[in-house]
Amino acid sequence: RPGPPGPPGPGPGGYIPSFYSPKIAFYAGLRKPHEGYEVLRFDDVVTNVGNYYEPSSGKFTCPLPGIYFFTYHVLMRGGDGTSMWADLMKNGQVRASAIAQDADQNYDYASNSVILHLDVGDEVFVKLDGGKVHGGNTNKYSTFSGFIIYPD
Repeated sequence: RPGPPGPPGPGPGGYIPSFYSPKIAFYAGLRKPHEGYEVLRFDDVVTNVGNYYEPSSGKFTCPLPGIYFFTYHVLMRGGDGTSMWADLMKNGQVRASAIAQDADQNYDYASNSVILHLDVGDEVFVKLDGGKVHGGNTNKYSTFSGFIIYPD
């Protein structure tokens, strides 16, 4: 014979106990160089708790609504007087931008960090918006990481 119904689950409108701590975090480096206008696919994954970051696409897909922190550092491959722009995107919308300028040096960094509210299925990624990104090794000069701060 079944017992009484349990408390609501953590779905929409559900109850999440204060002791519940979701485990969602990732950290990945960039092995391959990129240039032009494309999503950066950080393919050297060090940490991917929950497997919500997909290295083949370069995108993090939100599994649980809440507040998240993301940071990125992108090393420009310079030496030719150009600049590089890197944008953090949420569902195709720019949420943070950074620029590295080649001012008589071969390399420069573009970095930024954000705190965003995400809903289930939202995608977060870094998009190159012109310029050249250093890659080609496992030193992790260019990185992308994120984690949940707290769920809704």
